[in-house]
Amino acid sequence: MYTQSHGQSNILKQRSYLIKVRGEGEIAVQPDTASVNLGVVTESKELIEGQKQNSMAANKVIDSLIRLGIDRNQIQTFDYRIESDYDYDQGKQIFRGYKITHILQVKIEDLNVIGKVVDTAVENGSNYVANVQFTTRYKESYYQQALTMALNNASNKAKTIANTLRVKLNPTPILVIEGSNTIQPYESQQFALAKVASTSQIQPGQLIIQASVATEYKYHPIGG
Repeated sequence: MYTQSHGQSNILKQRSYLIKVRGEGEIAVQPDTASVNLGVVTESKELIEGQKQNSMAANKVIDSLIRLGIDRNQIQTFDYRIESDYDYDQGKQIFRGYKITHILQVKIEDLNVIGKVVDTAVENGSNYVANVQFTTRYKESYYQQALTMALNNASNKAKTIANTLRVKLNPTPILVIEGSNTIQPYESQQFALAKVASTSQIQPGQLIIQASVATEYKYHPIGG
């Protein structure tokens, strides 16, 4: 009985000799691709007529972007919907007409032409612009770098704690749990509008790619 109890005590003691730390890493990179939502919103009393007007306007926007050098494969429908509009008079619902919305998502690989893309779309009938977003084609590679930084950060924290406590640290973690990765725009570029200035200035800024890990290290008293 004594031997079993003594063994259990040692196990509990070993489990208590842990340092748990979280490591974080982030890297700032220049985006190399972008996307923007461009759309046409049409209001009409007659549904069929409204659809025709909307389709013509959307096709005009698409053609103008293709002439600008945007590949047709980089233009896709993001949202298409038909809604009924109503006015209200003394609690009564009065039908006003239909609202047809066709939103395109345009991917742009040359960041120097983002403003020109927006301006061209507006000049050719787009009355909706939103969600200018920047990203990078190499986000996985950059994330790996941020993850390495997170692991090093966790290791340095564990060493600092061990040195402060004056205990001996096993430098190899017994547990590593990868946290969620995030890509945050350094400068948010999102807006919706009915009309854009003729010279839109849209700056890509930087992307902040973040990684985190939760780790556990074993340690024991010096001389123990």
